[in-house]
Amino acid sequence: MPNDGDFFSLLKESGYRLGADVTGSAPAGFQPTEGTTILSVNYDRGVLIAGDRRATAGNSVIHDRADKVLVIDDHSVMAISGSPAMAYEIARILEHTFQYYRRSQLQELSLEGKLRRVSRLIRENLPMALQGIGAVIPIFAIYDLGDGPEGKGKIFFYDALGAQFECADFATTGSGSPAIRGALYYQNRWSGQPLASMGLEASVGLVLRLLETAAEYDTATGGTDRRAAIFPTIKTISREGIRDLPTEEIARIYSEQVER
Repeated sequence: MPNDGDFFSLLKESGYRLGADVTGSAPAGFQPTEGTTILSVNYDRGVLIAGDRRATAGNSVIHDRADKVLVIDDHSVMAISGSPAMAYEIARILEHTFQYYRRSQLQELSLEGKLRRVSRLIRENLPMALQGIGAVIPIFAIYDLGDGPEGKGKIFFYDALGAQFECADFATTGSGSPAIRGALYYQNRWSGQPLASMGLEASVGLVLRLLETAAEYDTATGGTDRRAAIFPTIKTISREGIRDLPTEEIARIYSEQVER
């Protein structure tokens, strides 16, 4: 048994392998289920992280209520684009890894340790990603209680090889991200109100407008459907912890700031 609190190493010693042990390429005509679009922005109390609800396979909509924003522990959230099947498995392993470390070492895993665990799991998934059927491109957002007296919200982006990049103000990925990345840069640089100075409702309104924009230009991104009560998943991470914004609150902000 590993003595460093690494739950994933414990799984591997027991014979577990992330993903399938497969070789070659995906079968002809196979369409994996994928999810897009996700984004995360700083706001005045921490980090806001959101995703649309659509999961697709090729040109088909598989599910219109997919949850792409996954809680890992009390102050960290992973949003997923790419393969939901592999992303959900990675998220479950991360959740248990952080818990296992806390209980076996009697302390929280450091921020650097958490980031390395995410990188390692994405790298372990590389064989699936290379076949085009299991790539996971996540955003990892966390509130770092150890950064200064009040702590600080931080956003990290990963590529398919597990390389980690810290984003100063925002991050977005998925097939709809090219339609909104420039708008985020413009808002942060020239709007007169940088992202980190925006209050919660202003930030939520911005995120709703951006996801609506992505849905307009990307068929794999699901838009808001008020009639069916389908709204993006939005969570905030602050010193107080993680808050899942209720549908009623999102619907009100959507009505006031997007439909006006």
